[in-house]
Amino acid sequence: TARTARFSSPLGVYDFIKRSSMIEVSEPGAQTLGAVASTLAHGEGLTAHARAAEMRLKK
Repeated sequence: TARTARFSSPLGVYDFIKRSSMIEVSEPGAQTLGAVASTLAHGEGLTAHARAAEMRLKK
């Protein structure tokens, strides 16, 4: 590092933690998001993802 590491911040606890966000969605919101997700997945050629979204809509 040519001794430049001393100028950057050291490792901290948050460098080793995976942070995940939790969200809550209503049933009508889930239906809307599922339809949009399916459309986007089809458009990107991700047919398995599209089918997964469609299967969740049927439940």
